Amino acid sequence: MRLELDTFKTVVESTPLVSIDLMIRNQQAQVLLGKRTNRPAQGYWFVPGGRILKDETFESAFQRLTKVELGKKLTLDDAQFLGPYEHHYDDNFSGTCFSTHYVVLGYEVVLDIEISDLPREQHGDYRWWSVEELLGSDLVHQNTKDYFFR
Repeated sequence: MRLELDTFKTVVESTPLVSIDLMIRNQQAQVLLGKRTNRPAQGYWFVPGGRILKDETFESAFQRLTKVELGKKLTLDDAQFLGPYEHHYDDNFSGTCFSTHYVVLGYEVVLDIEISDLPREQHGDYRWWSVEELLGSDLVHQNTKDYFFR
């Protein structure tokens, strides 16, 4: 269920959001990152993912998000759970007047996918990165880097 805009702003300003992030690795162990077009983390390279909606099961959310973010519906059986993470941003989807807090469920998937086949709704560009390269880049958001410090 999606909320009306003003209600959603109140929720984001008042509570943490729950989301799923996807660490997509190809057979060469490279990680898929997209350059974010929206707040928060706008302009940074980031892993695909998104919010879990009210009354949506983990399985349904995972299938919806993989279809929207990757163009391919996957199930939780296709992924390895990495654990919970926490993301804090000074801005939010609508501007800078309040912060955003996410509780994120991280999942890893091994999937060879063509960048040209990926949806462009949330990310203006995509590329495959080595873990060493993304950890050393100021263009990659710290919250993405945190998935690779275990």
